[in-house]
Amino acid sequence: MSMEPQHANHDEILATGQPGQLISSDGVAIAYTHWHGDARQATVVLQHGFAASTRTNWEATGVVAGLLARGLSVVSIDARGHGLSDKPHDDSHYGEPRMARDVIELLDHLQLEQADLFGYSMGAVVALLVASSGIRMRRLIIGGVGEGVLACGGVDTRAVSSEQIVDALLATDPATIRHPGVAGFREFAERSGNDLRALAAQARRMHQSPIALERITAPTLVVAGADDVLAAHADRLAAAIPGARWRQVPGDHLGAVRQPALLEAVLDFLEG
Repeated sequence: MSMEPQHANHDEILATGQPGQLISSDGVAIAYTHWHGDARQATVVLQHGFAASTRTNWEATGVVAGLLARGLSVVSIDARGHGLSDKPHDDSHYGEPRMARDVIELLDHLQLEQADLFGYSMGAVVALLVASSGIRMRRLIIGGVGEGVLACGGVDTRAVSSEQIVDALLATDPATIRHPGVAGFREFAERSGNDLRALAAQARRMHQSPIALERITAPTLVVAGADDVLAAHADRLAAAIPGARWRQVPGDHLGAVRQPALLEAVLDFLEG
């Protein structure tokens, strides 16, 4: 199955997106981009991972172009503290439950009665919270997380703790960061142009309580990279979601989302 876009070129496809802004119920401005496709098909809503954005998680990886090439409509959200959304430094504005409310409010704002939802890493935790809240999703795709959702209530903090992430983000001299994985994360956050204090505020509010996975009724796909330490034992997460299936693709946490195999799995699931 070819993953190549069927019209124009990559940049021209992405340029058709219409930027929008939602003022959330707590006053934080949430940026989103809406690409219109075939109105007869469900819209795919994308929620990116921690320290990423619509641009880095979905556009640069070819995911948006691949979805649009199939005629699907796409809405991608920049989570609060990320991308083009507001970046308050107060911890009270953060946490995946608050981000889940942003997704639900955006669905209402766009008058989307039903949609497909694809969340990656932090965005996967957000998507699980949305889907377990009773909001009607046509299909649910969870990427970049695994058994950590069961053990930690969200992103797997057994490999890297939220405290280590906060310390790395706020370190005055990155050379003092000793944990190699955390040092690489700080480099990624800076390279992506993030507000480090805003990211630290979210890291302090990482979701760490059980999610009612048994309440998810939407058909669900769990997809994870074979070398993704933050998505270890993704099959166990899939087993905890009623009727869910799972797929393993090549790559680590940052690389898996760029793999053609991931996009192929997503499209097969959405169109199946």
